[in-house]
Amino acid sequence: MLHSIWLFLEKFAELFATILFLLIIALFIYDRYVQRQHSLLINYPVIGRFRYFFELLREPMRQYFGDETFYESRDKVDWVYKAAKDKPNFMSFSVSQPFSGSRYILKHSAHVLNNDEVDNDITVTFGEKRAKPFVAKSPVFRSAMSDGALSPEAVRAFTLGSVQAGFPLNTGEGGLTSNYFFTHKPDTKNAGYLEIVQPTPLAKFAYKVTTFFSNHALSVKVYRKLLLNKKTQNTYIYDPDSHSLFRVNWNAPLAAFPKEVPSDMPDLTLQIGSGLYGVRDKEGNFDPVRYEKVMRFCKMTEIKIAQGAKQTGGKIIGKKVTADIAYYRGVEEGKDLISPNRFPFANTIDELMDFIGELQEISQKPVGAKIVISDMNGVNNIAKLLQERKAAGKAIPDFLTVDGGDGGSATAPLEMMESVGMIASNALYILDKVLRENNLRDDIRIIVSSKILTPDDVAIMLSLGADAVGIARGFMMSAGCIRARVCSGTGGHVCPVGIATQDKKKRASFLVIKQGQETRNYHNNLIKGLKTILAIMGKKSINDLSKANLTYINKQGFIYFDVDRYFDEKLKY
Repeated sequence: MLHSIWLFLEKFAELFATILFLLIIALFIYDRYVQRQHSLLINYPVIGRFRYFFELLREPMRQYFGDETFYESRDKVDWVYKAAKDKPNFMSFSVSQPFSGSRYILKHSAHVLNNDEVDNDITVTFGEKRAKPFVAKSPVFRSAMSDGALSPEAVRAFTLGSVQAGFPLNTGEGGLTSNYFFTHKPDTKNAGYLEIVQPTPLAKFAYKVTTFFSNHALSVKVYRKLLLNKKTQNTYIYDPDSHSLFRVNWNAPLAAFPKEVPSDMPDLTLQIGSGLYGVRDKEGNFDPVRYEKVMRFCKMTEIKIAQGAKQTGGKIIGKKVTADIAYYRGVEEGKDLISPNRFPFANTIDELMDFIGELQEISQKPVGAKIVISDMNGVNNIAKLLQERKAAGKAIPDFLTVDGGDGGSATAPLEMMESVGMIASNALYILDKVLRENNLRDDIRIIVSSKILTPDDVAIMLSLGADAVGIARGFMMSAGCIRARVCSGTGGHVCPVGIATQDKKKRASFLVIKQGQETRNYHNNLIKGLKTILAIMGKKSINDLSKANLTYINKQGFIYFDVDRYFDEKLKY
């Protein structure tokens, strides 16, 4: 018996070797004499293909070999993954990749506090002068990432994490979609603002059978198919209590919408980009009634003027514009979605401020803008105009989000990445300084975003003048992102873990409940670490942080115990 198997394997090996040899000969002939696209393959047939193979592996494999180059240290990346798993983040001996280069360090106190002496109140209030100010439960926001750039499952996971941990979510310029209602438990008998699809006996039976033999996610998929069987069926949320499916009925009268944001929904900041997605009519114009309806579910509004990675309009490639995304945004399915560079109500600063005033009047809630800073003179000019408007009783923003020029994006021109806009710490310092000089700081809160990962990053930004921070990459990693860098955009790849893709097969593998809980863990460990830092600094509250708590060390070894003096030398007016 064994002898027969051995003879078979020998013959198979000979046949395999013969076929492989013939294939190599054929490939040699093709490379040398047929193809005329690559000079390298003409000169080095067959073996030259290894160059393309290794080039293909470079990006997805880079993080596993060598030192971290994007963040200060690989240890910071590891901290995020451990925090998401709620594992102890203590290290032995020393950091594995010591920080190098210029950096801020935090000043500790000779009289440290115990952790239980630090105030548990970490709330931040936006729009104190509005009829409905937003009291954020946490100074850590999940930065703007749109439903469409993210998969529906990822949006649901972030929604779950937000509700459980209390961190605010920014919708991104894709606007409010059904997936942000994932945690909402409506009274289906008294919900005129919803389209509700009631269950049938067949659908309920199929759900139970599928759940018994498979899993909840597949059961809901089958359930939707049986009840709806249409291209936009995924825009309906499954309610486990009533077994109904629902989505917002935007054609319902305003009176049918809840007067207050439902308590089982996340604290949402609605971002409006230049495409006006989610708040426009069929002709693409701003629809104030639709906006008012949307704001029944959101706590404040952010107008996106620019972001660090790109100062152009938002972009989604055609394969990501599914039937669901087309429904949410009022666009054509399958076509590239390229938003205008300029916000339609920002032809002048005055026009933009007037529009902000209009939104404040409609929503009665805080309204701000997201900006990138490249020039101090430009900030000074805007601040002077805001000061004049304030004195005249005209509208000014309730907050400004300043994004660093080294921020990230799913789709951005390479020539703009890290070539336009200052890094977050410099931009934050300038914005805070200019607002204070123009007596505007008490009126305008500041959110800063870009490359913030760990508790010390948060503490440094709050000390530099921010009221809150926005984090995108850290939350992405906590939701399962493996930083493959071949996940989206125009390269033809898809996210391997189902976060930043609309590919149905990859999305099916995304574990919504598990990853939602891990985003919760990440946030909670950020706050836990932040409180520990406050304790060793002798500070009872995040409100006690200031620039006096920082020291700056540059690459040449110069030490600035006074950060203002460092910037005075650095800034050339």
